[in-house]
Amino acid sequence: MIAESPILLRADRPGKLISMALAIAVHLLLAGFLFYGVRWQTKATNVVEVELVLADPVPAAATPAAVPPAPTIEPPPAPAPIPERKPAPPPPKPDIAIKDKEKPKPPPPKPEPKPRVDPIQEQLKRETEQLTQRKNLDNAEREVAQKQAAQASAARSKAMADYVGRIRGKIRGNIRMVPPEVKGNPEAVFDVTQLPSGEILTVRLKRSSGYAALDAIIERAILTSSPLPKPQPADLFERSLELKFRPLED
Repeated sequence: MIAESPILLRADRPGKLISMALAIAVHLLLAGFLFYGVRWQTKATNVVEVELVLADPVPAAATPAAVPPAPTIEPPPAPAPIPERKPAPPPPKPDIAIKDKEKPKPPPPKPEPKPRVDPIQEQLKRETEQLTQRKNLDNAEREVAQKQAAQASAARSKAMADYVGRIRGKIRGNIRMVPPEVKGNPEAVFDVTQLPSGEILTVRLKRSSGYAALDAIIERAILTSSPLPKPQPADLFERSLELKFRPLED
């Protein structure tokens, strides 16, 4: 380095001080710009350490240098806006039919264990049921038989009454007149013996009407009516008949 004379250093000291002050100011502005610009863009919380280094002294010129204007600091560009995220739409609700279809079916109920059956008791139960059924069947058959017998008896009685009525009708047709001395409506009873062909064998007065003439007229009409009508059916035939007569009967 060229040594400067003391006279020159004293003459240029004010210019060097201004230059050094400007250089320090520029460095401070640049450091502040870098510090705040980086912090504003990144929004970092870390502390940025800046080391300031003094520049070498500018050699003095023969004439005082003009002070340059302060540089214009342009603001850093604004960061691009971050697009707002819209919440994702909820998933579509499944169909009720599909939901019901996919619903697991409950397990089938477990069958209840069957009670243990005693073979002897089971056999007794079956025999009791069979005996009860047999009794019910016998009772039903007995009722049917009794009903049929009653119907047959009623039919036989009706047929027998018709048979006797035809005999009495034939005998009554042979009674010519009633004696005038007969009073009221007395009854005469006769026992008649006949053959299967209806021919009369005997006629016997069993109970008199109280009038001998009336008894004789009835007995004569019975003998005149031989042969008597045959029964229908033939199994209604009876060898002995009890016939009752009243003169005023229709």
